[in-house]
Amino acid sequence: MIKMVTKRDGRVVPFDADKIKLAIGLSIKEDDVANTTMDEIINVIYYEVITILSNMNDVCDVINVEDIQDIIVASMKNLGYVKSAKNFTTYRNKRNKVRERKTTLMKQISEMANASAAESDGKRENANIDGDTAMGTMLKFGTTTSKEYYLREVIPEDASNLHRSGYIHIHDMDFYTLTTTCLQAPLGKLLANGFSTGHGHLRTPNGINTAAALTCIVIQSNQNDQHGGQSIPKFDYDLAPYVAKSFITNICEYLDDNEISESTIKNIKEQLEILHEKSSSLMSENTLDIIKDIIEENIFNNSTIASRCIKKAIKRTDRDTYQAMEALIHNLNTMNSRAGAQVPFSSINFGTDTSPEGRMIIKNVLLAQDAGLGAGETPIFPISIFKTVEGINYNPGDPNYDLFKLACRVSAKRLFPNFSFPLSPFNAPFYKKDDPDTEIAYMGCRTRVISDITDPDNQIVTGRGNLSFTSINLPRLAIEAKGNIEEFYKSLDNIMEVVKNQLLHRYKIQCNKTIKNYPFLMGQGAWMHSDELGIDDNLEPALKHGTLSIGFIGLAETLKALIGKHHGESETAQKLGLEIIGHMREYTDKMSEQYNLNFSLLATPAEGLSGRFVKMDKERFGVIEGVTDRAYYTNSSHVPVYYPISAYKKIQIEAPYQALCNAGHICYVELDGDPTENMDAFESVIRCMHDAGIGYGAVNHPVDRDPICGYVGIIGDTCPCCGRHEGEALTPEVYREVIAKNRLGGITYGT
Repeated sequence: MIKMVTKRDGRVVPFDADKIKLAIGLSIKEDDVANTTMDEIINVIYYEVITILSNMNDVCDVINVEDIQDIIVASMKNLGYVKSAKNFTTYRNKRNKVRERKTTLMKQISEMANASAAESDGKRENANIDGDTAMGTMLKFGTTTSKEYYLREVIPEDASNLHRSGYIHIHDMDFYTLTTTCLQAPLGKLLANGFSTGHGHLRTPNGINTAAALTCIVIQSNQNDQHGGQSIPKFDYDLAPYVAKSFITNICEYLDDNEISESTIKNIKEQLEILHEKSSSLMSENTLDIIKDIIEENIFNNSTIASRCIKKAIKRTDRDTYQAMEALIHNLNTMNSRAGAQVPFSSINFGTDTSPEGRMIIKNVLLAQDAGLGAGETPIFPISIFKTVEGINYNPGDPNYDLFKLACRVSAKRLFPNFSFPLSPFNAPFYKKDDPDTEIAYMGCRTRVISDITDPDNQIVTGRGNLSFTSINLPRLAIEAKGNIEEFYKSLDNIMEVVKNQLLHRYKIQCNKTIKNYPFLMGQGAWMHSDELGIDDNLEPALKHGTLSIGFIGLAETLKALIGKHHGESETAQKLGLEIIGHMREYTDKMSEQYNLNFSLLATPAEGLSGRFVKMDKERFGVIEGVTDRAYYTNSSHVPVYYPISAYKKIQIEAPYQALCNAGHICYVELDGDPTENMDAFESVIRCMHDAGIGYGAVNHPVDRDPICGYVGIIGDTCPCCGRHEGEALTPEVYREVIAKNRLGGITYGT
């Protein structure tokens, strides 16, 4: 007789015949019970199974549990209990799925608990979460379990299978039924009206310092309602009014310091506030003349005090603005959201406000970026994006040209700001002069939201964002096509159809939420038209203005698999690459028309995805030169980073893809050496992007930092600031000299 049983997890346990009888009893169908009782049928099948097992005694005394179940099914069929056999098989499959679910989940949780972020694609999926920290790991536990649940119980089966097998990647799947991706926040509206975070109402700020602090709270609060990033599309315009408010305050404080009576100061303040309501700028030359007259009229025509008051107030306001921008940058690199697991993924777009107040915002946020964090570190957040526009800041003589030059200098040192081009061929059609809501804005990661098929007369950036996106593994389709381009397109069309249906499935779930599910995003009117909804209303009237995006990765490897060369190597490959991405764009445009929703095509940011896809494909197809022979697939439509190519050639090749990828894109250029040593060369790269029709670009370059003296830049054998070699200590005298020099050589306000 069998003595031991091997379980599915490998454990060996004593044989228990009663469990066989119990399993048989659970599967007997009433249709198989005719002229006998349930117990009699159970016993008949049971004794048949035991007899077979007894006859196996000479062969073995240990049996696998799966073999026992096979014997039970066979015995039922042999005895004529076919429906019961089918019922047992169904029950067995369900139990197997439950066990498989637990096993898969446990493996994933084990990886989250024991592997480092460097070893785990799952821990790197969100570049803004430190998967090695306690809170980051705890968050990944939650995301791992929710993903498994959604794949098994919620997501359409065809899309779930394609995700598991590596044909597609459903981004932010852990939030599948919970929320949307990102927002281009209407900061001006929120600051002007005040807002609530759920613990009390915050009134409109009376100065730039408070406005900057509330900006951080807006970003943090909305981050808790979404799984993606937070962008301020017109940072300079939105904060300029609060520079003017600080200017009024500083005028009044100066008058108070000069012993002007309280009643007189109050009267002057009231007149300035009225003037502020009527004027686009308080600090323009014409308005300053009016302010001077107001002050003189109230202090017995003392023009000396009035002139000095305005001059001092401007200087103090400039200082306040720098401190506000410095605090904003420090806050956004240290304040946490989502249970302390990450800082908000924040971006700010600026550069086109030509008012003195707006210019003061632009200048000082750049100077604060240039100064770095407390120990001189380069701040990652907010990702700053300088909007480059001819006639405003691009050419000598433009009112903000000096700020464009400053942006280039800061980017050459600190990697940021990146540069966007609102007048590129595909951004310009949306641009309306003197309407900053129509100036293209980007999320730092590359997301772009502007066109709106649901409201073509009001295509703006503010109060909108991406709803969800899913990316396609193009190299997989190319490998399987084996050089047959027609077969590749056939597979691509089939996959895009599944992805489109999955995006619609997710969209319907999102629309069935209510305002109470998004207390800040919808409850405070941050999303377009959400303030027109009732508390229990369906969200579709608001969410329809967002985008549903199909993404892709690895165009370079796709071309290598199809024709043996990528688009950096061959004009033929470039032509085919544009045809492939153009085909995908045609599909999303067609779906937009069909569903009257904003389907769009995304040049996917890789993060952990590029590693996930190539790992699966390498296991499946082996190492294929130029395709699966590296640890990653190339980001979207980029020329591979390992391929030697000039910056200018790379820009020319990648520019046409940005016109096709209307959901978002970016062009990265890699520079060697210290670009601050050759600012003309750095600026020429930005101008090349502009001339090639790039919409959004960034320049990457080495950034070193001396932890002792705080110098940031390229460091060779010795630090250019303090002269020390790596690992070498400084004498106390030299250290004090360096610290004193850094303090004296810090930011000069008002420059």
